[in-house]
Amino acid sequence: MQVDAVFSGGGIKGLAFIGAYEELEAKGITFSRLAGTSAGSIIASLIAAGYTAQEVNNALNELDLTSILDKRPALFPLKILNWLPLYWRLGLYKGQALENWIAERLLAKGIKTFADLPPGKLRVIVSDLTNGKMVVLPDDLHKYDLAFESFSVAKAVRMSCSIPYFFEPVQLKTSKGKVVIVDGGVLSNFPMWLFEHDGGKQKRPVIGLKLSHNYKDKPMKKIKNALQLFEALFATMMDAHDARYISKKHVKNIIFIPTEGIVTTEFSITEEKKSALIEFGKLRTQDFLKRWTY
Repeated sequence: MQVDAVFSGGGIKGLAFIGAYEELEAKGITFSRLAGTSAGSIIASLIAAGYTAQEVNNALNELDLTSILDKRPALFPLKILNWLPLYWRLGLYKGQALENWIAERLLAKGIKTFADLPPGKLRVIVSDLTNGKMVVLPDDLHKYDLAFESFSVAKAVRMSCSIPYFFEPVQLKTSKGKVVIVDGGVLSNFPMWLFEHDGGKQKRPVIGLKLSHNYKDKPMKKIKNALQLFEALFATMMDAHDARYISKKHVKNIIFIPTEGIVTTEFSITEEKKSALIEFGKLRTQDFLKRWTY
């Protein structure tokens, strides 16, 4: 059975998608089109490139997650002073190591640019801070006078994963100057709306995979200090657009994978936690498939 699939953002918690993919694949579900934001764009790009669930699992198991945290050389002898360059670089890590890893995985399947994928196969959400707007890649590249035929899929995914202040933003060169691009989750962390209309009629089922509780079951946030305020502010900002869009008819097609206890940027995650995330993604997908009707 063919479906369209949408994967949400969620940083390291996206490992749960591996288990979900394993279960969907085992039930004979294949993907006609895929879309994703941030961590979701990584899994979506690998599936679009032709990776099986086992191959995705192997690729991520072989990866030392801390190896993609590519800091620039320290400029000052005191550690605390090395936070100062964040003011100019806008991120703790370059993000190039992440892009390189994605590029290697995609190239192994013969994928370099969007021209190497079937038309409409993959769509990635990024946020254009310079112009204050959401961007869908590769659909919107022409608005920047950029050709999708030569645009790197790995770069698009890296752009979508550029968590503000964690990874440096991507400075995209366009005919109108440089544009600052960050994580797509800033404006749409779960773009279920991408496959809503196909000439007035939906061609196939759309399954969403979201790293959170169901909206109606989401627990209240505890806000007692500045850090919790920032976390709540960022989480609200990411979900506000998508929560407004999703109605009862969409909820029945969404696999909600709540991942409490895991921090989005916990790249030093233990093997035990990693395995638990993958298994939880699998279990939640099994529960979903038991009641899913289409």
